[in-house]
Amino acid sequence: MSRARAYLTLSAVPTAPDVGLLLLRLWLGASMCTLHGMGKVARLQADPVRFADPFGFGPEASLLLATMAEAGASVLLALGLGTRWAALALSVTMATAFVFAHGMALSGEQSGELPFVYAGGFVAVLVMGPGRYSVDARLR
Repeated sequence: MSRARAYLTLSAVPTAPDVGLLLLRLWLGASMCTLHGMGKVARLQADPVRFADPFGFGPEASLLLATMAEAGASVLLALGLGTRWAALALSVTMATAFVFAHGMALSGEQSGELPFVYAGGFVAVLVMGPGRYSVDARLR
């Protein structure tokens, strides 16, 4: 292979799917927890709780479920513990936010672009699993 072709195809960069999964889990889990989950933990203390209630559970229960996913499941995802269940919970939470809170808009003032992108990452982890560098892999 010519040197120019190697640069164009990035074949000089080694592939490491398990390292890629680790990075994806850490990036998605840590950012979800710190940027979204911790804010929802604080909102649980608010009186009255104001939160969307798309399934009729009540705003308190809906906020609690979203908090459990965004704060709890995101930590599990980053650790690679119960990874596929955590990714499923986060995928459902992001799909719910995208559909009900943002009306499936990908642009404009009420854009749901962020939950849409997060959902894609969580679905990818759900499909691929935790990878070698995870607590799940150590437990197997």
